[in-house]
Amino acid sequence: MPDDEPLVRWDWIHDHLGYLGGLARDHAVLSLVPVLIGLLLALPLGLVGARFPRLYQPLAVVFNTLYAMPALALFMLLVPYTGLGSLGTVMIPLTFYALALLLPTVVEGIRSTPEPVRQAAVALGYGPWRRLAAVELPAAVPYLVAGLRVAAVSSISMAAVGALIGRGALGYLFINGFQLTYTTPILAGIVLIVTLALLVDLSLVAARRVLAPWAVREQGGVR
Repeated sequence: MPDDEPLVRWDWIHDHLGYLGGLARDHAVLSLVPVLIGLLLALPLGLVGARFPRLYQPLAVVFNTLYAMPALALFMLLVPYTGLGSLGTVMIPLTFYALALLLPTVVEGIRSTPEPVRQAAVALGYGPWRRLAAVELPAAVPYLVAGLRVAAVSSISMAAVGALIGRGALGYLFINGFQLTYTTPILAGIVLIVTLALLVDLSLVAARRVLAPWAVREQGGVR
């Protein structure tokens, strides 16, 4: 970049608004769908883990090991099977990462229901499934939302790495910027990723206030 080149070319951003918006939409799908799938998998696995602690420990070890692996390494391992630049190559590892973060929160959430509350539900004639739906899952909502906040922000960040194997949405802006020694796309990518993460995080906070207002009151309404 020439010495007299401005740090941000606003005319470039204006001329590429449609392109940037498309990348942002692709990034949201690429990063948030794995979190949703991870949640759908974490709920039954977490329920089993809460009921049978001996099964939960091996599961936790497996997913914690997967979470410790670098994202790019997992992407490259999948390329021969799912193809370079395919959605699956990026979304499968992100799903495992989300599952590794959400599984403990589901287990802790289910276990958070006080035993006297469970006994009261049984005394009222609640069967196991009704007790789960009416008592245990609602009590687990604050834990689930906390896990979703971490998983969503983490996934939004890591999805950009997918650009290195041809499927990275906003991550393309970083590659193009570095290749051209042009800071405007890089800064635009950073701002859009941070904005997307903030919007998702605030949406989850709002959802928790609606679904679990008692948790907000217990914390003095701070969060």
